[in-house]
Amino acid sequence: MPPAGSLTDKQLHFFDANGYLVLGSFSSAEEVKAMRDRMAVLIDGFDGAGDVFSTKDHRQVKNDFFFKSAENISFFFEEKAFGDDGCLKQAKELSINKVGHALHELDPVFKKFSFGENVSSLFSSLRYKRPAVIQSMYIFKQPGIGGEVVPHQDNTFLYTNPPSCTGLWLALEDATKTNGCLWAIPGSHKNGLKRRMIRDENDTHFDHPSPTYDLKEFVPLEVKSGDLVVIHGDLVHQSFENLSLVSRHALSLHG
Repeated sequence: MPPAGSLTDKQLHFFDANGYLVLGSFSSAEEVKAMRDRMAVLIDGFDGAGDVFSTKDHRQVKNDFFFKSAENISFFFEEKAFGDDGCLKQAKELSINKVGHALHELDPVFKKFSFGENVSSLFSSLRYKRPAVIQSMYIFKQPGIGGEVVPHQDNTFLYTNPPSCTGLWLALEDATKTNGCLWAIPGSHKNGLKRRMIRDENDTHFDHPSPTYDLKEFVPLEVKSGDLVVIHGDLVHQSFENLSLVSRHALSLHG
């Protein structure tokens, strides 16, 4: 039986046309459990020294903690995790927005998935000649306080010339419209990259203002635990706040 990442011509055509592709049962229940259990251990050992993550004003692009996380396993809190007194309103395991961005390099459980046969086969099917995972994030989308991710294109933040970014978004829990699943504009990758984040010796900034999008153009990408969403680097996608009572854990890789 071929690896889950081996794409058919029909799947490749859908991805090329729409800019995304959902692969059902990409990871086994055992593999998903191993990653969730491992993250629970990492959270248990976390001393509480982290930063707040938000996509609303992109203040993190000027933050050394954020950039240094590219080579570390760093913890980012939800914006709404803290009360007026500056203390967490709930347990730390219910307060973390995400953990990143080098899980794929530094943790054996996440490294096993990131460099496993399924992921390798998928990148080969997408016609990568020398694929490399450059970023990994464990995203919690906490119940009640899970922050929104505003509409964006991954190539804005992970630009190469020529553009080469592809996102792999693995559901570690069921993702629904209720608990903050992904939403995307089908075919929006064909319109090209709208803006870039630029970092030089003086500053980090964007070369153009953020575009506005018609919310009616977005479609929900509801998936089951173990399903994988493949995301073109120019695809416009987002997720809303999680106001439900259940979390929406996911692992995101960019290559």
